[in-house]
Amino acid sequence: MLFQPIFTGFSPFFRYFKSISPFQKRNKLRGDCGRSQQASLQKTVFNELLKLVDPGVTPFTPTKGKRNVFMFVGLQGSGKTTTCTKMAYYYQRKGWKTCLICADTFRAGAFDQLKQNATKARIPFYGSYSEIDPVKIAAEGVEKFTKEGFEIIIVDTSGRHKQEASLFEEMLQVSNAVTPDNVVFVMDASIGQACEAQARAFSQTVDVASVIITKLDSHAKGGGALSAVAVTKSPVILIGV
Repeated sequence: MLFQPIFTGFSPFFRYFKSISPFQKRNKLRGDCGRSQQASLQKTVFNELLKLVDPGVTPFTPTKGKRNVFMFVGLQGSGKTTTCTKMAYYYQRKGWKTCLICADTFRAGAFDQLKQNATKARIPFYGSYSEIDPVKIAAEGVEKFTKEGFEIIIVDTSGRHKQEASLFEEMLQVSNAVTPDNVVFVMDASIGQACEAQARAFSQTVDVASVIITKLDSHAKGGGALSAVAVTKSPVILIGV
């Protein structure tokens, strides 16, 4: 596995460094078996970064033959709609019966985008041009696909910012209506350390269980993922390129 140098931000790393005793610090920096202090420090930092990315939580595993509802949340422009289609296609190729629901009535063209993506991937979808209540659309879509025996039901929601209280209330209402098995927080790799505050706001409103990092093929190194994992205590399940 190839790891690129990333700036982790101060909060997660300093929280770790403050948690260990001076005796531990001295021993960690001293090194073992004659290793240099630099090599010892690099190994210590590397191991602690791995712990930050791995919250020790087992990722959600869908159950074959039963309904599994995924609800995607995140900031505007993070790539949720595209990622929803990618995940549906991923499970479809593995033999699951998958579908998509567009519960984004805020962004112009959201349903058109999901419809176009789903049609290309030959994935059943549900949405509405006339209904403006995302809660109703999400509930009706989940009910429809549940009756039809779909196993992976993915609900795409509107992008929102932590300062948009009304949209966060809407997100909570959608979550209550569809009772998702896995709430997925989608983060843009280029957002950097602003991700910590955003991830905290989302996790305080709905039960975020997974993290997906998108746009890792850009110049961004995805350091914000460390903050997202640390705040939500949720594993990174996929990366998007």
